[in-house]
Formats: sequence, structure tokens, C-alpha cells
Amino acid sequence: MTETGLEEIKKYLKTKKLVIGTDSTIKNLKLRKLSRVFISSNAPAEVVRDIEHYARLAGVQAVMLEVPNDELGVQCKRPYSISVIGLLS
Repeated sequence: MTETGLEEIKKYLKTKKLVIGTDSTIKNLKLRKLSRVFISSNAPAEVVRDIEHYARLAGVQAVMLEVPNDELGVQCKRPYSISVIGLLS
């Protein structure tokens, strides 16, 4: 599941259909604008709990990646760590 998750993230990175960051992802989950959420393997437990809660309420799949947040930042070509990424619907 990890490779398909990373491949999907890379594909949508080019189309600018990704929301990067916990706050932006939660905001868009509340507005029901996301179709899927990706969470890094070492995201803080509180963040994981909040994202899974809002994803469940919005009926969105939350995918736990096996990639740590610093590697996820590198894969998204960002100079910082990324714990949560949302896919716009």
C-alpha cells in the first residue's frame, strides 16, 4: 500500500490537487472537500487521532503510510517534514 500511496501522491502533486499540512487537511475534511488522506508513519498520536476522527465523519479513507514525515517531505519536493496530506476531490 505504501508504494501505491506514494505513487498517487506524486501523481497528484503535479496536478496541484494536494493539501499539505494538518491544519489545512482538517479544514478541508470539515468542508468535505477531500477524497483521501495520507498520514506519515511517525505523525504525532494526537494528529492521527484527529485526522481519523474527521475522516470518519466525512466518509473519507485515511491511509497510514510506512514513510516517515521527513521522507514524505522529500518525496513532495518540500524543504520541510510533512505529516499529513489530503487529496482534493
